[in-house]
Amino acid sequence: MRFSSNVKPYVLLVIAGIFLLLGYVYFNFFPERLNRGILIDEDQKSTSLSRRVFRSRVRNIVSPEKLLYNQPSVLVGYVRFLQDFLDTAEKHFMVGFNMRYYVFTDRPHDVPSVNLTQGRHLSVIQVPGSNRWQEISARRMEIIQTTIERQIRREADYIFCLDVDSKFHARWGSESLGRLVAVIHPGYYEQTRDRFPYERHPASTAYIPTDEGDYYYGGAMIGGFVEDVYTLTKVCRTRFEEDAGNSIEAAWQEESHLNRYLLYNKPSKVLSPEYLWQDFKAKTKEVKVIRFSGVIKNYADVRPNV
Repeated sequence: MRFSSNVKPYVLLVIAGIFLLLGYVYFNFFPERLNRGILIDEDQKSTSLSRRVFRSRVRNIVSPEKLLYNQPSVLVGYVRFLQDFLDTAEKHFMVGFNMRYYVFTDRPHDVPSVNLTQGRHLSVIQVPGSNRWQEISARRMEIIQTTIERQIRREADYIFCLDVDSKFHARWGSESLGRLVAVIHPGYYEQTRDRFPYERHPASTAYIPTDEGDYYYGGAMIGGFVEDVYTLTKVCRTRFEEDAGNSIEAAWQEESHLNRYLLYNKPSKVLSPEYLWQDFKAKTKEVKVIRFSGVIKNYADVRPNV
């Protein structure tokens, strides 16, 4: 990667999704677009099995009578996390770069007003809601792909996708840049590959055998060149839709398909769990600094279904 001496970084964008969703970060280092050939894993587009296996993760929930709990509300959700996400991003994320935040939400009027520093902007894009958080999760790849096609590929060279129910704690800068960037899931960095929660059913296009795998990557962060992230999301979306057409839902929706893709299309940069910690986890001897983490929340309160 070469930088011209008269070129300075510009157009850094973050997309933070709401109602269980997304954040994407884009920024443009170069005045010219970069054309790159990308190898795509196309194996196992079909299975040798003679039949597909139907699996449903929907279960009826039976509640005992006179059970006391807070009344659920359609007026609360992941939008409550956006204020902290944006405030802490302004303090820690790519400080000094021009940036645009893209917020995807089904409630655009509830997006809070945030004081942004010079050169940083906020755009809100309305997306449909859903009755199942799994469906919202599954649409993540489609939303990223179509937004890149319609807008982002003309505006930026880099993109990061981050979950909005998170916050920044320390510097996250240009050290994280790469062609295709992934982060090791904080819950599995100490585990052996046979313990990873990969999709283990051979009928799924997200299938990974127990004797394969490098790391288990967290689905709450995807990053890299726009072109490479676009290819990733397009392939994952295609595979997800193929599974859906055969009544198959991978164990962890888009995260399962992400891990399948990254197994055969290696990321050029792998970030440690300090870039995707979980607030309910205690610090460990390996993680000295927590830069970004998912906040503690009551899923029954913020998800359309548990």
